[in-house]
Amino acid sequence: MTTRETTGGARAVTGLLLAAGGGRRLGGRPKALLPHRGRPLVEHAVRVLREGGCAAVHVVLGAQADAVRARASLPDCTLVDNPDWEQGMGSSLRAGLDSLAGTGARAALVSLVDQPGIGPEAVARVLAAYEGEETLAGAAYDGVRGHPVLFGAAHWAGIASGATGDLGARAYLKEHRQAITLVECGDVARPFDIDTEADLTHLE
Repeated sequence: MTTRETTGGARAVTGLLLAAGGGRRLGGRPKALLPHRGRPLVEHAVRVLREGGCAAVHVVLGAQADAVRARASLPDCTLVDNPDWEQGMGSSLRAGLDSLAGTGARAALVSLVDQPGIGPEAVARVLAAYEGEETLAGAAYDGVRGHPVLFGAAHWAGIASGATGDLGARAYLKEHRQAITLVECGDVARPFDIDTEADLTHLE
């Protein structure tokens, strides 16, 4: 049997959605609550992870976390509060990885709430790269690494130690670039971010 089969396949990988941003360049509107297809954007992002194959999903909240809880329907998700969300994405990544301790997860598939152009197909492709706790994998768009990314548990401590400001795992991945499996997803996804008012045209 393959490593993937013996570890329960996708059940060993938890989806980790970073959704704490305050939308500073969007007039202070939390990205998780931006409307998309009639519902908060965070719901869409969770659905993408589930349809892509993640049975368990942890969602890191920050800006207006209480409002997100009240307005978004996130059943069966583990909601993680990041009180330090204003320090940048690195703090949310640390909080999310910390929340996986003791859950039995052997890898985290990390996605960002503000990338609605990335759908279940890309998630499924990156998830299929999982081969155990040493796995490092990421979606690529015309050869350039993007999200989602998959971090085996053996890498969590190293990633967390360098996750500061808005760098996230960038420094760790640069240091370990030879170990990263790139999974081309440019044919099934578009990796744009919702950062400015102009970007809102990507939302429906």
